[in-house]
Amino acid sequence: MTARSAPPAPHATPLDLGGRTALVTGAAGGIGRACALRLAAAGAEVRAVDLDAAGLKDLVGSADGLPGTVEPHVLDLTDLDAAERAAAGTDVLVNNAGLQLVRPLEEFPPDVFHTVLTVMLEAPFRLIRGALPHMYGQGWGRIVNVSSVHGLRASAYKSAYVAAKHGLEGLSKTAALEGAPHGVTSNCVNPAYVRTPLVEKQLADQARTHGLPEERVLAEVLLRDSAVKRLIEPEEVAEAVAYLCGPQASFMTGASVVLDGGWTAH
Repeated sequence: MTARSAPPAPHATPLDLGGRTALVTGAAGGIGRACALRLAAAGAEVRAVDLDAAGLKDLVGSADGLPGTVEPHVLDLTDLDAAERAAAGTDVLVNNAGLQLVRPLEEFPPDVFHTVLTVMLEAPFRLIRGALPHMYGQGWGRIVNVSSVHGLRASAYKSAYVAAKHGLEGLSKTAALEGAPHGVTSNCVNPAYVRTPLVEKQLADQARTHGLPEERVLAEVLLRDSAVKRLIEPEEVAEAVAYLCGPQASFMTGASVVLDGGWTAH
């Protein structure tokens, strides 16, 4: 008979990442900031990666008093070699950084398409590549890719973003299959529209593209397909990320954890 390890007792396994190093991209604001603070609250030493030096400085201040630490790393993820080097020695990797442009395909700037795919798909590949030797060596690792409902569904006018998120889903599943024998899990978290600067910027883009006043865009475009008529908060996404790093989720890999207010239930 095959030996089985007992599942953790309910309510008895708080997230403890003491002694672990976590890297979070896009950490200066929005989801990334919430993830960095949540993992530091669990005791992790967090490498906070972003281009926004001022935002990172503010993040470090907000982490004062938490059990873990936050170390700022100003990094342009289009420097793929530097991204891979930054991930060396990482126990937990949260691929979160993203950018968005809303334009019809025939008007979409090719250089922006290239940049979006570089930051949101190729950089995660290089970060995973940089992190895996250490994870494999110790027989434990957690990769969490902040995808989107747009990793599962398409929307018009978001060709680069949708392509990148669909690609990230496949990359995450491949990492899950390869990492399983080494104690490494890889999962996606798929929120709908989150209350972040990225979404706030979309209101103006969507208003222009759809020919609607901004005050109507939220209800008639962004939340149209959601059963829950509100934006999700960054901290809610961070809790899902944290769960995937805990012992209760050790059997979860290759999954997409959907936080979409019922969008994909249609």
